[in-house]
Amino acid sequence: MVVTSIAGSHFEVSALPLSGVDALNPAFEHTKAQLFRPFRFGQWTRLAFVGLFAGEMSSGGGCNFNVPAHTGDTQRHYLMSAPQDWTFLIPLIIVAIIAVPILWLVVLYISSRMRFVLFDSVVAKNCEIGRMWRNRGGPALQLFVWQIVFSLITLAGLALLIGVPALAAFLLGWFTDPRAHLAPLILSGIALFFVLMAWFLGIVTVHVFTKDFVVPQMALENVSAFEGWRRLWTMLMAEKGGYAGYAGMKLVMAIGAAFVLAMAAIVVVIILLIPFGGLGVITVLAGKAAGMGLSWNVFTITAAIVFGTIFLLLLFYALALVSVPAIVFFPAYSIYFFADRYRQLGSLIRPPAPQPHPLPPPPPPIAPAPEPIG
Repeated sequence: MVVTSIAGSHFEVSALPLSGVDALNPAFEHTKAQLFRPFRFGQWTRLAFVGLFAGEMSSGGGCNFNVPAHTGDTQRHYLMSAPQDWTFLIPLIIVAIIAVPILWLVVLYISSRMRFVLFDSVVAKNCEIGRMWRNRGGPALQLFVWQIVFSLITLAGLALLIGVPALAAFLLGWFTDPRAHLAPLILSGIALFFVLMAWFLGIVTVHVFTKDFVVPQMALENVSAFEGWRRLWTMLMAEKGGYAGYAGMKLVMAIGAAFVLAMAAIVVVIILLIPFGGLGVITVLAGKAAGMGLSWNVFTITAAIVFGTIFLLLLFYALALVSVPAIVFFPAYSIYFFADRYRQLGSLIRPPAPQPHPLPPPPPPIAPAPEPIG
């Protein structure tokens, strides 16, 4: 048994801690037990909601309404020659400048809270959003601050990595006559590509290790993310191979899970398009039968927006549901890998067996009766 002491906390590493491969089996068993023994639809829905806002699943969607328009030559000439007044956009730009950072901070805060709800849900094998949301307010605020600082560092580093080479190329005159400097431009572009890839790899690694190994420390000891990373760095330096194997195994599984979820997403989209597409065809046929020519107007655009919104909400919900096994498995995988390396987490998921009550001492031997006299 190896014990490492850091600032009053003890991280116990057993003689043979679970490797990245060894942690697969208990994570699979944990996922099956939580999701299918028994199967509870409400539990799946809550986990889908938590996983979506915690950022444990990746989903996206969009809707693009192309409104056909036909204008004659006179109208087109008028539109091109008429002076354009863009001053009406100024209030919209001001609102966007104010609203976008506020919305980003709100989403980031909700994500920080939901990260701890997900951690508690996986550890307890039961998701109770309300109670678990209230339990981790302090650590969630610490994670929120960390995410703001980390996001700003990420953007600053990206701007520096791109801006400095671009400025150097501009000062050297490479952009003025690119053909004369084609070789240095190509070589610099290749070098910049690999530097950016290394930067993104480092950013992704820090993000994944934060939610996998720093969040448990914050939840169980109420430390800041910065202190959690200081401790984790010591553990990483003591066991580079183990954590590298974990990262590689998780990368392989993430690629496989992304492929499976993409296939499931295609099936979900096809299933949802059947009723919505059928409803659209029926609407068009009914309009033609009634002698109504359907065109883009206020009514049809509003109806399209309403049906599109309903479709997207159902799509997000369905995608989140099919992602629930991954939402539970990946946190469980990190928990079982880290449990042998972090005593507080290990004692939480593998509580010591209750000690049997000691047997009462045997009664003292009965003294033999005295022999009768005479």
